[in-house]
Amino acid sequence: MDIDAIKSKVGVGKYMVSFTHTEKLRQRMIEANEIEEAVCNGTITESYPDDTRGPSCLIMGLSNNGRPLHVVCGRLDEEEILIITAYEPDPVEWEPDFKTRKGS
Repeated sequence: MDIDAIKSKVGVGKYMVSFTHTEKLRQRMIEANEIEEAVCNGTITESYPDDTRGPSCLIMGLSNNGRPLHVVCGRLDEEEILIITAYEPDPVEWEPDFKTRKGS
């Protein structure tokens, strides 16, 4: 999975947000620009090459205001990638860098 290709697509708006998660993003008060910012300065934390929906990955990044976000991206080989979901990582489950699961 190529983080630079993902960043490039997101940077020019070649992505869509999963319809099933748009309401969750609204409830979490995560805006599209925050997702874009987190992806464009983020790193791939976990890869899911065998996901039943197709290869996907978890990106950890910060919005421009410093908000840590996890963004799950799929359809990585298509013209438009799919933002499956985004959320603030839970400090109970993640190390302080939000890149390593606790107990891993």
